[in-house]
Amino acid sequence: MGGALTRYRVIAYIVGVVLIALVVVGMPMKYIWDDPIVVETIGPGHGFLYMVYLVAAFDLGRRAEWPLSRMALVMLAGTVPFVSFWAERVVARWVREPQPAAS
Repeated sequence: MGGALTRYRVIAYIVGVVLIALVVVGMPMKYIWDDPIVVETIGPGHGFLYMVYLVAAFDLGRRAEWPLSRMALVMLAGTVPFVSFWAERVVARWVREPQPAAS
């Protein structure tokens, strides 16, 4: 499961950085200065990277045997700026320190 966690952590970081660039730089340039070049350039790349993020999150969740609700929350974390960084830390803790099974 170490490889799946590493893949997830790397793509979560990349998606987070690209999303921040898109929201903090691209959106103001498009809507304030009427220059959509950053959105047109970074937007499709972010879309593709988010698809890779979804696959990595699904793969990790399947290997860690998470319930579907947890897997969905982790997948949604890539849609909100800065949340993917927090989610990446939480997910790493979940995988490294699994909760004991309820008796």
